[in-house]
Amino acid sequence: MIHPSAVIDASAKIAEDVDIGAFSVIGANVTIGKGCKIKSHVIIEGETDIGEDNQIYSYAAIGGDPQDLKYKGEITRLEIGNRNRIREYATIHRGTVDDHSLTKIGNDNLLMAYTHVAHDCQLGDHVIMANGVSLAGHVHLDDWAILGGFSMVHQFCKIGAHCFTGISTLITKDIPPYIIANGNPASPRGINKGGLMRREGFNKENVRTIQEAFKILYLREHSLQSAKQQIKKLAETEPLIVPIVTFLEQSTRSIIRGNKSS
Repeated sequence: MIHPSAVIDASAKIAEDVDIGAFSVIGANVTIGKGCKIKSHVIIEGETDIGEDNQIYSYAAIGGDPQDLKYKGEITRLEIGNRNRIREYATIHRGTVDDHSLTKIGNDNLLMAYTHVAHDCQLGDHVIMANGVSLAGHVHLDDWAILGGFSMVHQFCKIGAHCFTGISTLITKDIPPYIIANGNPASPRGINKGGLMRREGFNKENVRTIQEAFKILYLREHSLQSAKQQIKKLAETEPLIVPIVTFLEQSTRSIIRGNKSS
């Protein structure tokens, strides 16, 4: 059902069963897949492709121009997967040509009220951004990452799978997989044991293995290079550690290290 007060551009491609609420505006070249529910007063614009069964709540602004002074009106894109919930006043911007011209959000994510996803960000699946979380440009969030309310992430940072940040955490460096972090600046506090076991199906042996990697990286006074080598050796027999090795190899901003130099 499309409310008669909604404004839909003639070039928009909207599946037949999509609900669009009062006073929402759907711009040119927007695609919305089947089963989506768009509440009232939502704006969706630009080259934006939205998958199936998404829920977008009132006053969200989706697909807007990037907040980048270098942006000169180039055609760039936003892709949103399936079954995402995007709550009130959330903002998501398209990419820029300085990256891959694409902002991308995966499946089954929850973006709570007043969250912001800037240009060129990449979100995996099952991500939760609590109220007021803001991502600067080019940030990557891997699967199952959870950011506590009002956390702020510096541009180009990467946050690994299964991470968790406390309220108002300021993230200026990369956070490896499985880590709990909080503070200003963010510091490692342990592994996300509760999330891994309660929500994501890890067992006690899995957790012990990940804790060993955490001890190597943060508790045994190794240099970062030495810690990387030992974690890589551990990963030879422990597949759960492979994502940590890959993350450390791909990190470009270095990683959070508490009070230690990285």
